Amino acid sequence: MTLDATDAISPLGVLPPPGPTCIHLPLNVTPQDLARYAVGLANARGGTVLVGVDVVEQPVPPERDAGELHPLMVTHAIFELSGGRLTVNVQHHRLPGGLKVLAVFVPHAPYVLAAPDGSVIAWDGAHLVPVTPSAAEPVAAPDYTATVPPDASLADLDPAEVARLRSLGRRLSASALPDLDFLRELGLLTPSGGALRPTLAAILLAGTPAALRAHVPQAEVCFYHHATLDPEFQFREDLLRPIPALLTRLAELIQARNRFTPVQVGLFRIEVWEQDEVVYREALLNALTHRDYTLRDAVHVHHFPDRLEIMNPGGLPGGITPGNILRHQPKRRNPLLAEVLSRLGLVERAGVGVDKMYSLMLRHGKEPPEFTPYPDAVTLALHSPGFDAEFVRFVARKQEEMQTLSLDMLIVLSLLAREGEATRAHLARALQLPEDRTPRLLRGMEEHGLIERAGVGRGIAYVLSGEVRVALGRDRAAPIPPAEVAPSSLPPVAAPERPPPPRAAPARPRPERDSGGPSSAEVRAAALTLAREQGRVRNVDLRAACGLNTQQAWRVLRRLVQDGLLRKLGTGTRDAAYELVQGKS
Repeated sequence: MTLDATDAISPLGVLPPPGPTCIHLPLNVTPQDLARYAVGLANARGGTVLVGVDVVEQPVPPERDAGELHPLMVTHAIFELSGGRLTVNVQHHRLPGGLKVLAVFVPHAPYVLAAPDGSVIAWDGAHLVPVTPSAAEPVAAPDYTATVPPDASLADLDPAEVARLRSLGRRLSASALPDLDFLRELGLLTPSGGALRPTLAAILLAGTPAALRAHVPQAEVCFYHHATLDPEFQFREDLLRPIPALLTRLAELIQARNRFTPVQVGLFRIEVWEQDEVVYREALLNALTHRDYTLRDAVHVHHFPDRLEIMNPGGLPGGITPGNILRHQPKRRNPLLAEVLSRLGLVERAGVGVDKMYSLMLRHGKEPPEFTPYPDAVTLALHSPGFDAEFVRFVARKQEEMQTLSLDMLIVLSLLAREGEATRAHLARALQLPEDRTPRLLRGMEEHGLIERAGVGRGIAYVLSGEVRVALGRDRAAPIPPAEVAPSSLPPVAAPERPPPPRAAPARPRPERDSGGPSSAEVRAAALTLAREQGRVRNVDLRAACGLNTQQAWRVLRRLVQDGLLRKLGTGTRDAAYELVQGKS
């Protein structure tokens, strides 16, 4: 999953100073030294390594900056030099002046790691220092939600909220027990000081307003509705309620501004919502279950016309990154709270909540969830700029025919539907798997007639099969209307060069590609040409010019906005227009 966060460090473009969770390194740092600092930071508490800050701070604009460093190469180098035990997330960060630094987001290691030279070191905020044997012994982090506040009492629990918990857990044998026995069975009450007292998990799940304000005021959730894509909001509601009540109210706020489009598939009708309730409830539950309650920050939920953003204090737990979140063993930052929610049936015990979000969004012809990590927080974006209705129909029909389409198959099909073709390495990154673990999946999809190989040798890529392309209505590209874009205004389309097949083993012929279909670079150039010649470009203009669907055109325009080449005007997909940023072409 690719992250395109141009303001990954600060919305104002301000770099954090060096300290316990941030390390500044020069542009010419060696891979070995970069890996040493990353390991040291992981052995401490995790954080960010910024590469190229020395160049940015020069009074004279430099000729080189961190933009020349490839994020994937840096990720791979740190992974290899750490013995395959440290996976980081690497992004370019563009400063207001145009220069770039490289931000390496390092998770807190679940166990002590060794540096490339075998030393065991940690970052103390200013230097790399040796880790003593006693400090290297793994110590389980305490469960903050299992603690009992000194002055907590049974009066801190709301009987109505306890009844709500009982209704959620009506399938439990404990649901027939009296209130106190029911709460004890869930582990929410603990004997302390000669009396039963509620844990913080109990207060989070069934506490009175006064108890929440007194013991966990940081459990607040702030909801914002944005009528436009601007940061300014038109409505705000601050919620400090027990978690089940929070979910109910947040669902009401989101559904009040939610819309769906019906998609007919044979005799059945599929309702594709801008924000699917199952998806956003899972996302909200993940935020409330796995956030860091020791931080005095609230969860922020921003509802924009084209996305829902959930900003969560505490970051991703236990070595999980956006690049391995589908495959990493589940980590529970708050075990007691997670266990109770699981027993009540609100969260998945097996840690498949993220898988469920991915699967539903892909089945509905949308992009997968987008996680953006920060040193002490994480943002989840659920994009909804439109959807691919033909993809929804195809998946529904194929699901009935094959009985099951796995999440891995959906990831491959969705990526190829959006991008046209992809190499095995590209697909492996999207699947969050080592490249050598993808052949079986890809062969199986070939046997089912879902994908085909294209090219030869190292140039082999995968495309949707002809049958699938026809089902999606993409068997041929739409011509470029002369009234919209003059042929001379578009860059010439050069045929890609492919190495000739070896004589001894003739290569399988490449399946027919969409004749005249422009590449991603040519689509970008077309969008910029339209904006330059017409003053602005709309989604419909780019679709007509390049034979794209709504989601593909939106994806290109969004990337151009993130690259600082276009500026968005208006809201939504139909009404929005894009103009050139002054000084860009």
